[in-house]
Amino acid sequence: MSTQLFTTAIAGSLPKPAWLSETNKLWPQWKAEGDELKQAKLDATLLWIKAQEDAGLDVIGDGEQSRQHFVHGFLEQVEGIDFEHKVKMGIRDNRYDAMVPQVVATLRLRCRVHAAEARLLRAHTKKKIKFTLPGPMTIVDTVADQFYGDRVKLAMEFAELLNQEALALQADGVDIIQFDEPAFNVYMKDAADWGVKALERAAQGLSCTTAVHICYGYGIKANDDWKKTLGDEWRQYEQILPALAKSSIQQVSLECYHSHVPPHLMALLEGKDVMVGVIDVASDVVETPEQIADTIGEALKYVPKNRLVACTNCGMAPMDRTIALKKLQALGLGAALARERFR
Repeated sequence: MSTQLFTTAIAGSLPKPAWLSETNKLWPQWKAEGDELKQAKLDATLLWIKAQEDAGLDVIGDGEQSRQHFVHGFLEQVEGIDFEHKVKMGIRDNRYDAMVPQVVATLRLRCRVHAAEARLLRAHTKKKIKFTLPGPMTIVDTVADQFYGDRVKLAMEFAELLNQEALALQADGVDIIQFDEPAFNVYMKDAADWGVKALERAAQGLSCTTAVHICYGYGIKANDDWKKTLGDEWRQYEQILPALAKSSIQQVSLECYHSHVPPHLMALLEGKDVMVGVIDVASDVVETPEQIADTIGEALKYVPKNRLVACTNCGMAPMDRTIALKKLQALGLGAALARERFR
């Protein structure tokens, strides 16, 4: 629970500069390699730390500048995964096809995954820092399993590895560790049955703030097309939020602005901090501070003032960098306006 009203944060990813990788892509190719690439990733991270601070954000993230993709960025340091022989597979219940690595042996962490960027983040801001990791259920949905043959067992194996990295990130000085679980919005029954258990295993033993992000995806065509099939009301959250409300996870990130999620579903998260998505990542139109304050006002009908965090709906990885920057600035201004309006 925060002391300042309506603290601000990003969901996770931010666009990569053109000198680091291809732009406007979800799986961009890097522009360098070896030590030069390592340095370029950290340079891009530093750039976005500064941009978030300039926008007045309260919680600073690394923008996932060191990861080609939010799931595979973690998996690259996991033994037992074959990246050399990727296979084409439908993910998120066949919403779109992706080239994914294969699980071929017992899973183990090869080494620390995100030490460099987490330590850079901690060294270069005095504000609270948040670090994102893929959730176990979403990882399971983004790899081809040729070894375990059991989704639940595989999720628990990944949860254990995530927990090792999360505990190390906490030791690096991270204040909030967020697990990204877009799969919770796709396999709702499984999410309630075992997805939340795997998530809690990933967060086991953490004394820092724990969070989960559940979204309707990036602003890409496959996601936009899927959303058109969901009808006038998106009620996926209704099936999973009660299970999360009973869980040990402290913060839940939800889509709100320009989504068809009935706002009253936020009331299902009683006792949790709610990261309310007030920035639409599927549109290049930059929100006004007034629109952001209005969205916060709507959410306040269901979320206590001291439990509302103003956030982006999802990551901004495929967005134009200039537009993303303007949206961050709007987020800072909109939350400031809401503090005046609703104090």
